[in-house]
Amino acid sequence: MDIGHPLYLLPFDHRESFTSGLLGVAGPPDRAQRREAEDLKMLIWDAFEDALDRGAPRESCGVLVDEEYGADVARFARAAGVTLAMPVEKSGLEKFELAYDDFADHIADFEPDLVKVLVRYNPEDDPASNRPQETRLACLSSWLRAHHHRLLFELLVPPTAAQQARAGDELTYEHRMLPGLIVDSIAALQNAGIEPDIWKIQGIDDRGGCEGAAAQARSQGRDDVTCIVLGHGADVERVRGWLSVAAGVPGYAGFAAGRTIWHDPLADYLGGRLDRDAVRHRIADNYLAMIDTYRNAANQPVASTTGAVS
Repeated sequence: MDIGHPLYLLPFDHRESFTSGLLGVAGPPDRAQRREAEDLKMLIWDAFEDALDRGAPRESCGVLVDEEYGADVARFARAAGVTLAMPVEKSGLEKFELAYDDFADHIADFEPDLVKVLVRYNPEDDPASNRPQETRLACLSSWLRAHHHRLLFELLVPPTAAQQARAGDELTYEHRMLPGLIVDSIAALQNAGIEPDIWKIQGIDDRGGCEGAAAQARSQGRDDVTCIVLGHGADVERVRGWLSVAAGVPGYAGFAAGRTIWHDPLADYLGGRLDRDAVRHRIADNYLAMIDTYRNAANQPVASTTGAVS
């Protein structure tokens, strides 16, 4: 999917983690808790609109929101002509499964620009564990292409026990092992017949790692495939660092950062420390700051290996 412009997605399609993490709900929410989740998602949408009113580039901005608690938001986004992405995976599972057997009807109902899946996949996992995911995802990918829908693939690569032991700690794993595993994961998924239009990829600390991921995503004639940076709920400074590294790398076109932008303001709202207007403005501020970080980094000259700039 050669989108022809940057893509700055604001994701709030979280479901199980949204109700448990923010509302402290254990198990399925009751009717009142569902209404509260729906209201919070509408508040994030209000903040998104605030950011547009304050100069966020409409053609590049979009929302990733779920049907379960964000159906009204999705319909507002569609009516407003805003880029809309929606998930089809079942929430809270370690291995990918479709949320709906009749997923095609749900896609037809909302007509999202992007159909999103979140997948935890490590190429060094037991093949018997990976193969069912690969089969389900390949079927979905083929169906989407046949019906002219675009696939947004959120790839998480959790370490295996052996990798974790070799790395010793999470930061070492992410810095030394994750970039290569991302490339290997993309290659394995492509070989399994899965063809995303956009890869939503975990943040990588160095430009070479981003270049490797983008090169694999675009390998063998996949010239229109795009990568964006996944915020993964990390702290603001770390996400800004990832955006600064990826911006300007051929094949990268933006980001999808959600919890980093809205979690703390919503927590303050629920705790009575901020009113609704203040929350809306703070979320909009955070989103605009992420856009500025990416845009500014993309406009910086890139140092070559010889120390010159390109």
